[in-house]
Amino acid sequence: MAFTSEILDKYLEAHSSDEDPILKEVSRETFLKTQMPQMCSGHVQGVFLEMVSRMIKPRRILEIGTFTGYATICLAKGLTDDGLLYTLDINEELEPIFHKYFVQSGLSDKIKFIVGNALHNIPNIDEKFDLVFIDADKSNYSNYYDLIIDKVNTGGYILSDNVLWSGKVMEDKKDKDTLSIHLFNEKLKADPRIQNVIIPIRDGVNLARKL
Repeated sequence: MAFTSEILDKYLEAHSSDEDPILKEVSRETFLKTQMPQMCSGHVQGVFLEMVSRMIKPRRILEIGTFTGYATICLAKGLTDDGLLYTLDINEELEPIFHKYFVQSGLSDKIKFIVGNALHNIPNIDEKFDLVFIDADKSNYSNYYDLIIDKVNTGGYILSDNVLWSGKVMEDKKDKDTLSIHLFNEKLKADPRIQNVIIPIRDGVNLARKL
């Protein structure tokens, strides 16, 4: 899904840093072998995620929603030398795809994949995080947020993907997922524990900093 136009997307790609060759392969295989390849973060958003991670220099990252691992690799590039990224997904069928690219990227030792329901697994992770990326089922965004907010270090960041939902969040009539995302955006705006901004990149990213 994309909120921006195809013409703008092409301009952004042409004037952003080149896509990592390994990530190009992740994207290519995603489009060849999955039913919803548009879920892959892609070139411009990938560069954005990598830059955010490199600016923060996180020691611990939590990613909710692995898919084929494109965003995982981008985020893991900014980890400290002793850093670790936990990535959670309910679907283990795509592990053969992302695992080989984790290895090729040289980041496999810094990435820990946990399969299963994230709502059940998050409470079992005994870590404090510098960066969290939420990109899983939209109906549970608020639930994921409630589970991770106390696990985020002061000054840490939470990135939430697809928060513009192809612009449908601005429509009067909202389906279930659209309403969930709209309410999530309102929840973050009203939370005094964070400072946040929605960035209209790709399908919208909500960037929040824990105060």
